[in-house]
Amino acid sequence: MLSVATSSRLTPLIVCLFLALGSAGLAADPEPTHADISYGPHPHQLLDVYFPEGAGPFPVLIWYGRLWEPAIAVPPVKRMFQSGVAAVAVRTRVMKDGVADNINPPVSVCLLDARRALQYVRLHAAEWKIDPDRIAVGGSSQGALPALFVACAGEKADPESADPVERVSTKVSCVGAHRSQPSIDPYRMQEWVPGVEWGAQAFGCSFAESLKRRDEFLPLIEKWSPETLLHKGGPPIYFENNWGLTQPDGVGKMDYLVHSPRWALGFQKIAQERGVMCYVKYPEHPTEKFADLWDFLARQGK
Repeated sequence: MLSVATSSRLTPLIVCLFLALGSAGLAADPEPTHADISYGPHPHQLLDVYFPEGAGPFPVLIWYGRLWEPAIAVPPVKRMFQSGVAAVAVRTRVMKDGVADNINPPVSVCLLDARRALQYVRLHAAEWKIDPDRIAVGGSSQGALPALFVACAGEKADPESADPVERVSTKVSCVGAHRSQPSIDPYRMQEWVPGVEWGAQAFGCSFAESLKRRDEFLPLIEKWSPETLLHKGGPPIYFENNWGLTQPDGVGKMDYLVHSPRWALGFQKIAQERGVMCYVKYPEHPTEKFADLWDFLARQGK
């Protein structure tokens, strides 16, 4: 089993997560060093790899894309390069693929692909000059759910598997979630963010129907929803939202509810109960003990 980095080695990973949250005004990012690498048999199972200059081995940020339409979401690569951090942008199968293939629940294909992409990157760490003990995961909006699932699920390597990818560790050093929706439980969504409707197709039905059939879906929620998988000893988590607890002018109601920091605050409460370090930052709410994520890395890494 691969060890997880010490806090002093987390610093460049947290740097990259901080930098990945804001990309306004950046010049065009470089082209990937390796593009459209297949990490599985499905045409949507693709990743792009970006290496900074140097001999390595580099810490790396794995950044996940969308859950509804297949797409790679690229973090601000140039900014990560400035910190000596490599990047991997991941495309997964989406919920429509799960529905088409009659997989229950459809969202599981996205989450399993996120795990497999992590294992594939770690398997090729030496070839790609990546440090296998310094891997962070993250995503923005819908892309944060697979990152949180991978981080909260913990070690899922299968040493007996015939597939060499599945034999690789799934542990990560930390996880960053930007404007995220960290649960697929329709009841918990409404509890955290009253009035929100999100996650349609996660269970192969509308949000209203998933809420009505929540008891039926509870075993799936317990297996796949990040907050149910949180466990003592899990990696540190950082949430950042660009909107506060009041809906900004010019922002639609459902857009605001889907990206409200109340999701993160609800998740944080569970994390604290289970002994997992979890920070939440938004405009009216500085992080506990830290001014921001940059301050967090400056002091937490000592």
